[in-house]
Amino acid sequence: MTTPARFLCSDAARLRGDPIAGTAPYGSVWILIEYRAGWPSNGFDGLDLEPGVKARVRSAAQAVRARVLLIRRHGRLRPDEGPRWAVLRHEKDGDHSQEWGTWHDDGDLAEIVTALRAPGERGRPPVVLVCAHGMHDTCCAVRGRPVARALSEGWPQLVWECTHVGGDRFAANVAVAPDGVYYGNLDALSAVTVVEEHLADRIRPDHLRGYTDLVPPEQAALSAVLHHVGPSGRHDYVIEETVRDDARWRIRVTGRLAGLSTFEVEIHAHRAPPRLLTCRGPAPGSAVYYEVASLRAG
Repeated sequence: MTTPARFLCSDAARLRGDPIAGTAPYGSVWILIEYRAGWPSNGFDGLDLEPGVKARVRSAAQAVRARVLLIRRHGRLRPDEGPRWAVLRHEKDGDHSQEWGTWHDDGDLAEIVTALRAPGERGRPPVVLVCAHGMHDTCCAVRGRPVARALSEGWPQLVWECTHVGGDRFAANVAVAPDGVYYGNLDALSAVTVVEEHLADRIRPDHLRGYTDLVPPEQAALSAVLHHVGPSGRHDYVIEETVRDDARWRIRVTGRLAGLSTFEVEIHAHRAPPRLLTCRGPAPGSAVYYEVASLRAG
């Protein structure tokens, strides 16, 4: 009797050709907590922390729609210094801020609440987060850890493994914060190229899931523009206008620098048939995808 092959959601998504553009979750604030022991399947919520501190951090995060991620260095390295925490923000003016600290007992994590109200430090290099949350989804470990290893060799101070970032079927997933850029469908080779280009302020559209300060149809429109014009800086193009008509969007994408064009992009949304979208999903789900109907220079 033949044993059925193990279902892997990322393999299934690649076979289906699931579109990747327009799949980045919305958000502009990230809370990172270094946790070197095993990660529970539900990440921060599953940690055995002092209940009062945990509730304060969770409440403060929800108030600003922050995503709370556990992080660790690849290989679970345990450096001499204590574990760290960070608050990363993508500011409305396009600048970024970061606030970092260390923690030795649960009470120290209450500093995160204060940091969420602080201005933070600007000008620091971004953090490269690789989802390697195997307890949440098998593909995050199978595909994420080789990517984390490759990126850690090149940028050991910038790269962290992290818990669930969303979109398991697009593993390996990389989120660059506080830039607010999600990449997916990566392997070790493509990840090195993508991150190298990103750090040089050249966003490649090939593996781009989207910018987290945009809603999904806007992400898809900007991705279409980058496919047309080639890699561009994170803030070279902005969404100038978005008009929705039921499941259709007309989106104007404008270049901010001299010599860059304006584009009118029409996006159509459609819902795919129910499918298993994660390795451990209890039931099929139906994803919404965004198709580029037209793109023209304005």
